[in-house]
Amino acid sequence: MCYYNGTKVTRAEYIRLKHLEKLVANYKFIDRDVINGFDFGVTAILKPMKDKEDFDIVPMEWGFVPDPLGWPFIETREQLFKVRRGYKDARGKWNEGINFLNAVSEEIVKPGKVYRKAAQERRCIFLSSGYFEWRHIFPMNKRTGEPLKTAKKYPYRVGQKGREYFWIAGVWQEWTDADTGETIDTCALTTTSGNLVTSQIHNSKSRMPTMLTDELAWEWMFGKLDDKRITEIASFNLPWEEISYYTLAKDFLSSHEPWKEHFYPELPPIEVPGGEKTVSHGQVELF
Repeated sequence: MCYYNGTKVTRAEYIRLKHLEKLVANYKFIDRDVINGFDFGVTAILKPMKDKEDFDIVPMEWGFVPDPLGWPFIETREQLFKVRRGYKDARGKWNEGINFLNAVSEEIVKPGKVYRKAAQERRCIFLSSGYFEWRHIFPMNKRTGEPLKTAKKYPYRVGQKGREYFWIAGVWQEWTDADTGETIDTCALTTTSGNLVTSQIHNSKSRMPTMLTDELAWEWMFGKLDDKRITEIASFNLPWEEISYYTLAKDFLSSHEPWKEHFYPELPPIEVPGGEKTVSHGQVELF
């Protein structure tokens, strides 16, 4: 889950964000409608400056690369490609790929976990203007009256009410290609349990990115946190009342307007206390 993100911001938004008169043209990586995690490309990250309570917006490769001295041993791009995509070992056995796009908040600092040291020493923030998730609906078999075994999938765009961009907790790791000497920063976002709304959208796993408040985002980047507090913030669950959402066309990833709303008359509404005025766009509007 949470493998698709958006980071398109306007110049005015960027100025409010950074309080600096810089042109967005200099930061092409923050002007993208959809970032597909499985492309392992760059995404916009708020990276704390060393020994300062300040940050810069930098491109990082989405897909955390663990310390080459630890498991799995990744020293070159060729090895990285195999680990991410899957490969056959010397015995011909297929090894499933490990993408390291998302870090599970409840386990992030447990001993032996890939993200432990990064969570303790290298925390960052994903800048997002919306993320994308699929809801699984099992239609009824008209003959038997039982749900079909194959689900229909409906894409949603999820954001935070009243905000054009928001914060997602993340961790980062510097990695050097042993073949070329190229050094890059790589990252993973953290995920937490779904709230009332997001658990109905991502109903196959009931997870969501760790969407932070301004105060928690600042603490995540600059606070001197022990393992307990790191886990608490990484597991923060944004209240469902603050979530905005609507459905997209099923081909949104290849569309020229991926964020355009698409209505599915057959799709049951997301259920929230008090009922909804409308379900056409999925925005929670209580009576």
